[in-house]
Amino acid sequence: MNKPLILVVEDDKAIRKLITTTLETQGYQYHTAGTGEGSILEAVSKQPDIMILDLGLPDMDGVDIIKKVRAWSNMPIIVVSARSEDRDKIDALDAGADDYLTKPFSVEELLARLRVSLRRVRYDREKLQKDASVFTNGNLKIDYAAGCTWLDGEEIHLTPIEYKLLCLLAKNVGKVLTHNFILHEIWGGFASDIPALRVFMATLRKKIEKTPSQPKYIQTHIGVGYRMLRVGDEGNFPDPKP
Repeated sequence: MNKPLILVVEDDKAIRKLITTTLETQGYQYHTAGTGEGSILEAVSKQPDIMILDLGLPDMDGVDIIKKVRAWSNMPIIVVSARSEDRDKIDALDAGADDYLTKPFSVEELLARLRVSLRRVRYDREKLQKDASVFTNGNLKIDYAAGCTWLDGEEIHLTPIEYKLLCLLAKNVGKVLTHNFILHEIWGGFASDIPALRVFMATLRKKIEKTPSQPKYIQTHIGVGYRMLRVGDEGNFPDPKP
C-alpha cells in the first residue's frame, strides 16, 4: 500500500496540527475535517484508508459519525478522545470503532495504532484474493468449512462455544470486540453473562496460548472486551492480565 490516506477529524486546531504534522513526517497522506458533517463528506468523497476521529465535535457526536460510516464502509476508525470512561469506550467500540486512544496521547502510540490498522487493511485486501474458508494467523489455523482448528500443525479440540468465540475473534482480527457484542453474537445476549464469558475465554486461551498469562493471540481490554492480534502486532500493546 503506497502512501496511505488518513482522514483526521478533529476540531481542536492544535491537536489537529500535531496529528497532521506527525502523519506528514511519516509519509502519510491526509485530509482533515473539523465537523461531523464535514467528516462524512470527506469520507465519502476521498475514500480514506483510515479515519482518526475525535468524539467531541461541535455539530455531531462522534459515536453517531461511527454509525453513519459503518452503514457503508469497513475502514478502520481510531477514536482519539478526551473521554476516558469505560462507558464512552464501550459505546464507541460497540458502534463500530476499531480502536480507542485517550487524550493526552503520545504520537508514538498513535503511530503504533495506525500501523496495526494498516496491517489489517493490507490483510483484508489480500484476503479477498485467497480462499476465505481458511484463516491463518502465525501458527494458528482455522478451517471454517471443516470446523477444525490447528496450532503448530496439530489439531486442537475445542468445545462448540470455544470454537465460536475463536471464529468470532478471527473474523474481526485486530478489532476490539466488547463484552456485549460477543455475548450477543455467541449467545444472543440472553444465555450467559460477562463472568461466564471470562471463563470460556480462559479455557480457550489455555488451548491456543503456550503461556496463557502472556497471551500471543487474544488480548484483554480490561472492562471493555477482547481483541485477536495479528501475530507480529502484539508487541505494541502490553496485554493486561484477564
